[in-house]
Amino acid sequence: MIHLFVCTAQKTEVGKDVARALKIELKKQDLKSVVRKGEKHKTRVQLSNCLDQCKHCKKGAGAALIVYPEGVWYGDVKPKDAADIVREHFGENHPVKRLLLEE
Repeated sequence: MIHLFVCTAQKTEVGKDVARALKIELKKQDLKSVVRKGEKHKTRVQLSNCLDQCKHCKKGAGAALIVYPEGVWYGDVKPKDAADIVREHFGENHPVKRLLLEE
């Protein structure tokens, strides 16, 4: 199982909107299941409280999220970014560089 934990600790609803957009895109792009290293994994979007990336989330205009267990962090994510994350990260198997956070 692959989880996308999306922070919802913002003052706006952007985290919930991002999570909703990710769910829609996973279904639309038929990527609710992906193959990684020869194994099929379901992809699940989860709402989360604070992910401790506030400067890229609570204090910005978007949300932070982490792809688990890969450990890939994205920040300042807006609902319009969901299509790129799903297509590039899950479809093409490489991260969306413009949204990546340094560890």
